[in-house]
Order: sequence, then structure tokens, then C-alpha cells
Amino acid sequence: MNVTKTAASQHSKTYEMTVTALMTAVTCILAPLSIPIGPVPISFTNLAIYLSLYLLGWKRGTISYLVYLLIGLVGVPVFSGFTGGIGKLAGPTGGYIIGFIAMAVIAGLVIDKCHNRWLQLLGMIAGTAVCYAFGTAWFCISANYTVGAALTVCVIPFIPADLIKMVIAMLLGPEIKKRIR
Repeated sequence: MNVTKTAASQHSKTYEMTVTALMTAVTCILAPLSIPIGPVPISFTNLAIYLSLYLLGWKRGTISYLVYLLIGLVGVPVFSGFTGGIGKLAGPTGGYIIGFIAMAVIAGLVIDKCHNRWLQLLGMIAGTAVCYAFGTAWFCISANYTVGAALTVCVIPFIPADLIKMVIAMLLGPEIKKRIR
């Protein structure tokens, strides 16, 4: 009986590490793809994070994002627009890159704890709002914008696409998880 538990535990850990690495790779593929609409592009980073949260839970989903972040910080061009390096954090979008950590934790906790889809959506909205706050604050500092001007350029145009990405993750995430388990 003990051997069976050990084998199952080994399989579970291998599975978790594999899916965490896979979702890091998915983030590295999706995040550089961006739609330039101004000083801040529409990125698919948050879609990759939301999917990771559904597949991995908040802890491993956040770890997956942190590994992606480290890959980008060492210079691999995995950030939006195929950029990389620590200098990206000092640029106008650096606050959003950091804000994604808080987004992953907040949205992930709600997704893990609440099985009601509306509450999960609210969790993703709350996490995204915190990400917007980090990003907009840094954008104001680094680009010398007022809060109102930054919201007009960095938040309002992104709300519809971000809501669509949340719904896509809500629909695909649980289905993918069922199929890969």
C-alpha cells in the first residue's frame, strides 16, 4: 500500500511540474504576441495566466508566471512585442509586468475557492484591476502622465479585450483540465 501511495505521489508531482513547465512555455509563446494600440499593447499574457490558474491552481499558476518573468528578465524576448531584459521593467509597461503577479494570486485564489463562474469572473476582474493599478501607477511615473491621461491610454481601451480573455479562460480552462487529467 505504501508503494502505491509513493508511486501516485511521484506521478502527481511529475504531472504538476510538467504542466507548470508547459504553461510557462504557453505564456512564453502567447505573451510576445501583442496588438500595438498605443504606448501599451494588447497582450495575451493575462489569457495565458488565467488558463494557468485554471489548470494549475493559484500557487503553481503564479509560479508558472514567475518562471516566465525570470526567463524574460534574463533577456529572452518573451515580453510583449518580442522584447526581454530587465530594462523592460523600467519602461512604461513594467508596472503591468509586476502587476500580473498580484493578478495571478488574487484571481487564482478566487478560482480555486469558488466554483461559481460569476464569482470566478469577479475574481479575475478584481485581479486585473489590481494589475491595472500597478501598471498605471508605474506608467504615470515613467512616462510622466496624469492618472486621467494614463487611464485613457492604458486601461479603458483594454477592458473589452480583457473581459473577452477572461470569458475564454473560463470556458477553455476547465475543459482543458478535464481532458489532460
